[in-house]
Amino acid sequence: MIIVPMNSLNSLNTAPLSGAARLSDWGLIRAAGEDAAKFLHSQLTQDFALLGLNEARLAGFCSAKGRLLATMIGWKPSEHEVLLALPTELLPAILKRLSMFVLRAKCKLSDASAELQLWGLVGADAAQTLVEAVPNSPWTLSQKNGATVIALPEAAGQARFLLVQAQDAAAPALPVLAESDWQWLDLQSGLAWVRSATTEQFVPQMLNLELLGGVNFKKGCYPGQEVVARSQYRGTLKRRTFLFALQGQALPGQEIFHSEDPGQPAGLVANAASKDGRSLILAETKIAALDSGSLHLGSVDGPLLQPLPLPYALTEAQ
Repeated sequence: MIIVPMNSLNSLNTAPLSGAARLSDWGLIRAAGEDAAKFLHSQLTQDFALLGLNEARLAGFCSAKGRLLATMIGWKPSEHEVLLALPTELLPAILKRLSMFVLRAKCKLSDASAELQLWGLVGADAAQTLVEAVPNSPWTLSQKNGATVIALPEAAGQARFLLVQAQDAAAPALPVLAESDWQWLDLQSGLAWVRSATTEQFVPQMLNLELLGGVNFKKGCYPGQEVVARSQYRGTLKRRTFLFALQGQALPGQEIFHSEDPGQPAGLVANAASKDGRSLILAETKIAALDSGSLHLGSVDGPLLQPLPLPYALTEAQ
């Protein structure tokens, strides 16, 4: 299967996006208390015990079987407080499940979504608007005047930021972007978020989470840690997430089929975004499925998937 260069797909060529998108489908969990970071360190795939005030961390929350219940971004607005940003559709269930494990820890969990607003910012104008608050590299952050700015992985060569500010703060002085535009950029960054349709479907490596800095293999135990570590060190990982383009619509949770094995699914759509009659998807599939034949959405008679390059190396796919 030939990977098609992004710039060769004329129907995907659009002017660089620049502006701010209100991320209304994202919410925030607050962990407050002396043990907040220590508690999350024991539950998530990332090291929160050593989390500094000038950095953010991509992380996953797994079941005991090592399957991702959610992916999220975490940071410390103050010494004894951690905020976790994640899709709103997952927030109530994740908040409830995390709360089950607090026990005697000095940590109080709550939904902070009504207090703060989240914006996705992209482009050179966004950086100029932020001025002194621009972090230098992905997962670094700056805090100024009550607002937090987190640098995210680039998409199509464009700088991206997550802006978190008070609910009554003025909108960023930038052109307004639709949430669908932001989702399109998320896909181009190669970063797949767990959604309600895909919860408990993937171990972290299936979503390339460790390649994006979302898994720390040196930290202590957390739910599913043995499964995640075994997947990493046995060298037998057979599934990864790849970027594809296709004609028509796609949704998270849809199955992918291979032309040479039509009787069973070869993968699953993790995230999708549509624009001008086409879609980009990040889909988890068998690595071997890209060696020959073709992949299709929904069935072997469904839309053809055109592989696109990811912005990071996948050695197993070479």
